[in-house]
Amino acid sequence: MKAIEITSYGAPEVLRVAERPDPVAGAGELLIRVAASGVNRPDVLQRKGHYPVPPGASDLPGLEVAGEIVSGDAAALAEAGFKVGDRVCALIAGGGYAELCVAPVAQCLPVPKGWSDLEAASLPETFFTVWSNVFERGRLQKGETLLIQGGSSGIGVTAIQIAKALGAIVIVTAGSDDKCEACRKLGADHAINYRTSDFVEEAKKLTGGKGVDVVLDMVAGDYVAREVECLAEDGRLVIIAVQGGVKSEINAGLVLRRRLTITGSTLRPRPVAFKGAIAKALREKVWPLLESGAIKPVIHSTFAAAGEPSGAAQAHALMESNQHIGKIVLTW
Repeated sequence: MKAIEITSYGAPEVLRVAERPDPVAGAGELLIRVAASGVNRPDVLQRKGHYPVPPGASDLPGLEVAGEIVSGDAAALAEAGFKVGDRVCALIAGGGYAELCVAPVAQCLPVPKGWSDLEAASLPETFFTVWSNVFERGRLQKGETLLIQGGSSGIGVTAIQIAKALGAIVIVTAGSDDKCEACRKLGADHAINYRTSDFVEEAKKLTGGKGVDVVLDMVAGDYVAREVECLAEDGRLVIIAVQGGVKSEINAGLVLRRRLTITGSTLRPRPVAFKGAIAKALREKVWPLLESGAIKPVIHSTFAAAGEPSGAAQAHALMESNQHIGKIVLTW
């Protein structure tokens, strides 16, 4: 099969098309003929040498794919209600930048009715991440207010749409007026340009001084102290990335007085059973929203994975430019 390898750590140009042996599905797994592969920030970190591959996972980048089941563990397929020939999308621990990809059956979901494989490839990484962090760890409830840092990112556009569909009030930050407007069109109630406004002051103003109930943070660093300031009583801060650095200083007194929770997680190293439980929750509570049109795909650009020049390299360069709104997808 054709695949995209990281030939050495470095710039996008280190991503090259290579030939690899076809993978074989083992117990509890299925093999997908990949139609499209989602591109995510962790892929960029892996390419730079900052995101180690979990033990046993493929060294190829790529954490989400969509395509057709070509083989698999018959018992596991039957239990999940899948069969050879079905179209699925899957969350994987690596190996997604390839024409064939093995995935745990438990981490697969049917391509939503009315969605293409290309659109479905934009789903797993962000939807698993948002559900796990905003709704399970962050316990966001109907009527509560969610602040999303980086509302125009893949994670951001997913969080906006799910939170709004489930009855939350959504405030986002973004780095330009155009991105703020795009977030509002996706359903965000308020959008703050963090380059021209202080998101702490704006969040307090928008909530009548109460503060927000949940913050989804992909920045960390000095953002954490500011996020603590704008949380309401019993507020929850969920950190899922550290683009602004790993060190933070906070006002611990505010944490005590407002009974705040500061938490975080990474998804890639978690066991199949944990991810499978998220998949079941998504299938029950979110997939009907996809099929009804309440949540729509937001794809900024697509690139031919094995094209010349390298589509994967172009995709990574775009992601690092931060000019995109929504998802970037490779096609095979």
